[in-house]
Amino acid sequence: MGSLSFSTYRGHVHWQGLLLVVSLFHFWCQPTTAEVSIVSTSIAEGEAALLPLQNTPPNVTAYIWYRGQKTDRSHMIAFLITHLRYDIKGPAYSGRERINADGSLLIDNAYINDEGMYTVVVYVADSIKEIGLGRLIVYEPDLIVSLGASNTTVTENKDTVVLTCNTNALTIQWLFNGMNLELNERMKVSKVHQSLTIDPVKREDAGTYQCEVFNPIMSTASFPVVLHVKLSDTRFLP
Repeated sequence: MGSLSFSTYRGHVHWQGLLLVVSLFHFWCQPTTAEVSIVSTSIAEGEAALLPLQNTPPNVTAYIWYRGQKTDRSHMIAFLITHLRYDIKGPAYSGRERINADGSLLIDNAYINDEGMYTVVVYVADSIKEIGLGRLIVYEPDLIVSLGASNTTVTENKDTVVLTCNTNALTIQWLFNGMNLELNERMKVSKVHQSLTIDPVKREDAGTYQCEVFNPIMSTASFPVVLHVKLSDTRFLP
């Protein structure tokens, strides 16, 4: 078993004793129905991220925070024993995390790599535990967006067009002639809406396309891409 670093607010305890405390909590405490939860949070990169708890039970004796959804030791960030005020750091501790007295987790100077799921295990006085989950979203404060097309001049009922929105945004909305695009059976968007495929192209698809992108504080749209559709008799639609 690897070593754990720890700091204490008062007093001094041998590290092997602290590891024993952690082990006893895991083996003696049985999980209950998860009622406690982590309030999911969105913040800009570089800001301090606070992940508060809700529905925290009374008489809490300890909080353990983990990166991800696994509660094994390798994912442990920190372990706070409330009545002794011992704060144990785990392998997933980066030097920027702190468990507050109310059980919330504070991450200083959050990075994009800090984004993801977090798990908290809350131990209460009668030797039971509750498990809560929540997500941290870290977004870049400046939006970047550009729109590309596999081809901008295509033949009706023959060609396929793929439009790709290159962005660092969290959310993407497709626009057609300045309005929200209404998808039909020939249109497919990727899972995160980053690409739009039209197969096959019809004459009614000719026009101006944009992708509008959002983060929690702002939005912006790409420069337009104009799609020209060539009819079978070689005439063009604008």
